[in-house]
Amino acid sequence: MKLAKDLVAASATPLVLAVLRRDDSYGHAILQDIEAASGGRLEWTEGRLYPLLHRLESRRYIESYPATSDAGRVRKYDRLLTAGSDRLDAQSRDFDLISSTLAALRGTNGGGAHAIA
Repeated sequence: MKLAKDLVAASATPLVLAVLRRDDSYGHAILQDIEAASGGRLEWTEGRLYPLLHRLESRRYIESYPATSDAGRVRKYDRLLTAGSDRLDAQSRDFDLISSTLAALRGTNGGGAHAIA
């Protein structure tokens, strides 16, 4: 599914942090987890993911480390740090507010736009 670039940019950080909250992971597996969680509707490229991982690491939301996979291959894994978990919680609250506001404005919560007040 092709989403607007600004929506992809806004959602990229919390999606990656949510994957890493579940367990440490590496690039390709992160992409697969996001695609699977979206029912195949969100497909990212490595060109979108790796710059984001570098940014998250520079902000100390995640840290990278080498580890050997079950197949015996050394990969660069990422793990969520406390600051990243805090960022995910904050962004999740923001997205929940936006989602509930949009639902209210569209009338999908049963009360219409006036249900916000």
